[in-house]
Amino acid sequence: MLLRTSVALVAGAVLALAFEPFTLPFVVPVCIAAYVLCVRGLAVRRAWLPGLAFGVGFMFVLIFWMRVVGYDAWVALATLEALFYGALGPVVALVGRLRAWPLWTAAAWVACEYFRSSGVTGWMPWGRVSYAMVDTPVAAAFPWLGGNGVSLLLAVVGAGLAWAVLQGRDHPRAAAAWIAVPAGLLLAPSFTTYPIGSDGTATVAAVQGNVPGDGSDILADFRQVTRNHVDATVQLAADVAAGRAERPDFVIWPENSTAVDPFSDRETHAGIEEASAAIGVPILVGAIADGPEPDQVLNQGIVWNPVTGAGDRYTKRHPVAMGEYIPFRNGLLTRFVSRLALVPRDMSAGTRTTPLRIADTLVADAICFDVGYDDGFTDQIDRGAQLVVVQTSNALFIHTDQIQQQFAMSRLRALETGRTVVVASVNGISGVIAPDGSVVDRAETRTTSVLLDTVPLARGVTPGTRFGPALGWISAAVALVAALVAALVGAASSRRTGDVTYRRRRSEPIESPPAEHTEVST
Repeated sequence: MLLRTSVALVAGAVLALAFEPFTLPFVVPVCIAAYVLCVRGLAVRRAWLPGLAFGVGFMFVLIFWMRVVGYDAWVALATLEALFYGALGPVVALVGRLRAWPLWTAAAWVACEYFRSSGVTGWMPWGRVSYAMVDTPVAAAFPWLGGNGVSLLLAVVGAGLAWAVLQGRDHPRAAAAWIAVPAGLLLAPSFTTYPIGSDGTATVAAVQGNVPGDGSDILADFRQVTRNHVDATVQLAADVAAGRAERPDFVIWPENSTAVDPFSDRETHAGIEEASAAIGVPILVGAIADGPEPDQVLNQGIVWNPVTGAGDRYTKRHPVAMGEYIPFRNGLLTRFVSRLALVPRDMSAGTRTTPLRIADTLVADAICFDVGYDDGFTDQIDRGAQLVVVQTSNALFIHTDQIQQQFAMSRLRALETGRTVVVASVNGISGVIAPDGSVVDRAETRTTSVLLDTVPLARGVTPGTRFGPALGWISAAVALVAALVAALVGAASSRRTGDVTYRRRRSEPIESPPAEHTEVST
């Protein structure tokens, strides 16, 4: 058990190297195989320990950037995330008793990712193995399979490697098939592209206003942050008037470009009005607004029209635990993680499912960590979104690898949806991503920049967007059924074994004792 737990801990840490800044995606199937081998063959009641060790190694390394919030918050969040891999261990050990167990193991792996990152029972979406595939030939599979489908086939390859280690010598052809077939399905789309429909173009400006000081504290001088975005937009308007730049159809400001409610703060409201009147086109403003209750806030993208003012809004669907809301605020976490007191009000989650209409374009909005969840993109693109926008701050993490990991997720969303993705960040990373995942424009971090690009609009829905999210709950259902079957088969086998033993004992011949030993001893 010590060896299994130690290997699992190391394998989890190595899996974190698949993501930015290391980007070693080839370790993904190897680490999944190591996980399977560490828990396979264990009793169900013991398999949680290597699984938990794997989760600890993985999540503590992957989200080490969370330390800027506080080392206590990092430990708390990484531990909560690691528990999902601990719960996965007994399931993998159980389904490993069935035939074709690599398939059921892969379904269990995706179910773990689904529950961990669905926003229903999970805390955050970081670490889905599909997110490590942005710069590999596997990336071409995203419009066909979506993130869950790619994770599923990667998990089959990993479990197939484990099968090859255990039984490959006796069954070499089967071992090769377990690896080659899912790998072939992952690589086949690299020879073609999904035909997404064209719906014209739009000229979009993404403003990165920058943050004063070292760039990590957006609240230290939040009025200057807003002023930076106003000034950059006014300068863009001057360039348009002078013929140095094309007039955009609309402008995108990032999350937290206003850190106070623009409807109650006069200075902030006046700044937005100034920028809107200067550029003469709608601005999608990233604003923190007061919530319906005094102890609540809303993180919103607000369409600000130069004539009619504030209009349509998107509210962040997935606020971040420990950073934007405190679970069990009056309970254990707030007692022992003192830094959580810096979050005085909880952020309420939005429920919008329709795209924003900005000028003549239907836009699917996502705010910061929303980019890691499937539901918001699926809902808005199903309802006609032609373009994807990610409004993000990330100023707190500007000196960490978090900004690179999140930008990679934005690139994969472009691939998955077949849409251009425009990312507007307060001070990095802002960029324009083509539907094939390539970066066509990007601002330097910690600078004041305006990205002005004419981008294609799309219509239609890729299979990865339409069906990919459903693979999460389908995998969960398959894993549950497989686990129940394995448990029932195991119980039936135990009863049969017990019956046979009993019958054999009853049928054994009774030998008479020797004559000189006729007494019965107690």
